[in-house]
Amino acid sequence: MPQLTNTTPLVENSSGTSAIPRLEPIEKASGVKQIRKMGTSFTPSIKDALAGKTQDKNDLPEALNQTYSEYEVYNEPFTAEQLAGKWNEFLSQLVDRPNLRSTLANVPDITEGNKLLLRIGNSIQEQEIRLVKPELVSWLRKELRNSGIEMTTQLEKVESERMIFSDSEKMQMMMQKNPLLYELKQRFNLDFKD
Repeated sequence: MPQLTNTTPLVENSSGTSAIPRLEPIEKASGVKQIRKMGTSFTPSIKDALAGKTQDKNDLPEALNQTYSEYEVYNEPFTAEQLAGKWNEFLSQLVDRPNLRSTLANVPDITEGNKLLLRIGNSIQEQEIRLVKPELVSWLRKELRNSGIEMTTQLEKVESERMIFSDSEKMQMMMQKNPLLYELKQRFNLDFKD
């Protein structure tokens, strides 16, 4: 059977440059077909298989006799402290992503065994978490050695406090936080003009 080689002159295209090689058949010197024996002791021969000669598992090297599972199943229990430690360890890897880091600032609660419930404030945070969730859950499963870990998110309505605008309102709020401020105001006769 003729073989093709690319050691022949190149075909010139319309611009005069040679871009496409021209392939020409070359005959082998002998008309005998050479069949290279494919395989080692690992690949079975079709002739041997048809003749009933099959290779035993015992003939194979020890490395091939081992079976590997694609996914190891772990089921070690973990505590909330262990979860918080690994959660913070994952957050330390997110130095270049401050938005995601602040979104994941709250450690999730453990519910029903291996289920984690992460409370978030808005749908944008939920979208960010959805993107990193497979990586995060996989990492937690490996680190906590528990392949049953699942994570869900729950949107919580964050109640915002009343906005303080005037100086007297700001002073009232500060005096509620620190009662000594009221005493200071009275002693030095401080007041705001409205």
